[in-house]
Amino acid sequence: MAKAKTIYVCTACGGNTPRWQGQCPACQAWNTLEESLSESTSTNARFQGLAQAVPRQKLSAIKAEDMPRLPTGVDEFDRVLGGGLVPGGVVLIGGDPGIGKSTLLLQALAEMSAAGVSVLYSSGEESAAQIALRAKRIALAAPQLEVLAEIQLEKLLTTIDAAHPQVVVVDSIQTVYSDALTSAPGSVAQVRECAAQLTRYAKSTGICMLMVGHVTKDGHLAGPRVLEHIVDTVLYFEGDTHSSFRLVRSIKNRFGAVNELGVFAMTEKGLKGVSNPSAIFLSQHAEMVPGACVLVTQEGSRPLLVEIQALVDTAHIPNPRRLAVGLEQHRLAMLLAVLHRHAGIACFDQDVFLNAVGGVKISEPAADLAVLLAIQSSIRNRALPKELIVFGEVGLAGEIRPCPRGQERLKEAAKLGFTIAIIPKANLPKSKIPGLRVIPVERIDQAISAANELS
Repeated sequence: MAKAKTIYVCTACGGNTPRWQGQCPACQAWNTLEESLSESTSTNARFQGLAQAVPRQKLSAIKAEDMPRLPTGVDEFDRVLGGGLVPGGVVLIGGDPGIGKSTLLLQALAEMSAAGVSVLYSSGEESAAQIALRAKRIALAAPQLEVLAEIQLEKLLTTIDAAHPQVVVVDSIQTVYSDALTSAPGSVAQVRECAAQLTRYAKSTGICMLMVGHVTKDGHLAGPRVLEHIVDTVLYFEGDTHSSFRLVRSIKNRFGAVNELGVFAMTEKGLKGVSNPSAIFLSQHAEMVPGACVLVTQEGSRPLLVEIQALVDTAHIPNPRRLAVGLEQHRLAMLLAVLHRHAGIACFDQDVFLNAVGGVKISEPAADLAVLLAIQSSIRNRALPKELIVFGEVGLAGEIRPCPRGQERLKEAAKLGFTIAIIPKANLPKSKIPGLRVIPVERIDQAISAANELS
């Protein structure tokens, strides 16, 4: 059987050429030609509709029903997914090598197979014997779990069609290749084609498809950006491989909330869910030290308590250093300018170092007030109270802006034993929270004055 004819299409102008060139002959752009199938081949079966043609309908006439969820048996994994897997849903999981992607998926499949769900684990990076050794190492008993070592897309789809599993794991999408293309596995054309074919098959059959994706040195998913667009859910593994804790974050989810966070601990028996993740991100001080402030951040629907640490020291070079780990570097420079202009605390001749304990990455602006109070505590060399929690966004005019879900943040802090809170005045709860003294502030100088009175 002759191989399908391929052409090279320019991503800038859409022009095509029968062979690869460094420069597009149509628009003269460099390095924009990508391999694709010719139109005569692509009109056969590759891009058939997912269902028969249906007449157009009014939105109000369509019955909207919640799709049934298939729990994975791993509570933290279900939380990130939005309650479990959705039939026909496609999940893409990315993360650094060795961080635990394959281990988590193997554990989830073992739990589902024990519950009577038919599953299939397809690996293109490991042999069946290596997968069995990993299962033995983490003491995983899964007699009904089926394993396949295959990298050719057509053979993989044939096996799935014959086995009719409910859940399929493809580890990883960069190792799968299609005979329709001549490029090597892992190339842009192969990744895009294989992901599109697997997604189409999952949608047409109702199979839950989980794909593992490699990441670049910058931490982004390798391959074309369209890979993240065609799937339903994108999850990222975070955390240092030298640490025992792993974070699974939802970046995209068509069936649930984004920015949900699942916390795991890597043990000898595999990944275990952490029931109280706030304990990870708080330092175990006998007494609070200068430069430390506890922040209540919001990750999806889960409030987390994270300790922000600041170290301010005299600079011995003309350009003082500004370093933030787990927080935004550019936002630190802006906050230091606000601190100088509206609170009269200058740091132009000081080195400023920031750290979020536990390796968590905080991107929401609700951390602004905690950062400034930690910096101010380090400058004065006076510790803030151990029972104090803080959250609030700081504007360029020195005002303290409200943060979403303020009530949930305060309730979580009170549940963990904190008794004092400095928060934006707009987040002041309507009803008093038992055991928690709330200090509302409107400007940064008021917040610093309140912190000084407490310390």
